Amino acid sequence: MPYNHELASRVKSCLESLPEDFSEKEMFGGISFLYEGLMTVGVVKDELVVRVVEEKMEAVLLSPYVRPMDFSGKILREYIYVKKEGLKGQKSLLKWISLGLEHAKRKL
Repeated sequence: MPYNHELASRVKSCLESLPEDFSEKEMFGGISFLYEGLMTVGVVKDELVVRVVEEKMEAVLLSPYVRPMDFSGKILREYIYVKKEGLKGQKSLLKWISLGLEHAKRKL
C-alpha cells in the first residue's frame, strides 16, 4: 500500500511553517522528512512515523494512537507510529513534528 499523500502534504505544510530546512527521502516504503540529513518524521501507509529521543519514549508510548514502530517484525528503537486518529489538526501534527526535530537536533 502506498503512503497517504494527504497526510504527507499536511506534514510538508507544517514543515514549511518552521524556520528549519527539511529534505525528503523515500524510506520504509513511504516518505521521510530529514533535518540536516537526519530523519525526523515520515509517512508510512496511513501513519506518521516519528523519531523520539530515548528518554521520552516511555511517556510518548502512553499517548493514545501511538505504538512502537515495528518494521519487518522488528521493533526499531526511538521510532513510533502515530495513527491518523492522533493527528487531528495542525497543532497535533506540529507536536509530533517537534519531537522528531528534537531528536535530529540532539544527534547533530
